[in-house]
Amino acid sequence: MSAPLPTLRLAEAEAEALAARERLNATLGKLQVRLNPRTLALQAARELTDKGGAAAQASLNTAVRNPGAVAGATAVAGLFLARHRIVALFRRKPKHKPGHRDHEPGLGPQD
Repeated sequence: MSAPLPTLRLAEAEAEALAARERLNATLGKLQVRLNPRTLALQAARELTDKGGAAAQASLNTAVRNPGAVAGATAVAGLFLARHRIVALFRRKPKHKPGHRDHEPGLGPQD
């Protein structure tokens, strides 16, 4: 009677091993789908879009609540970007063309 027990145990062990292999294959299949670079990129793009939209909405709500601060920040940014042109308006104009020198003996092409 000891003969059926080892064969029964062997069959059960083989069945358990087969079930474990199937579970492992299923898990690996799920991991391959989740870790696919295209899937990861699409998921990251969706999350970025969602968070970007939320940030834009929060900024818009803040701007609606504080229009003076938005106008001031816009003015400061505009002045910063146009600073070179603004400074050029207040600079003295040179009396001569740039690169022109008054004639001194030995310095000009007439000598």
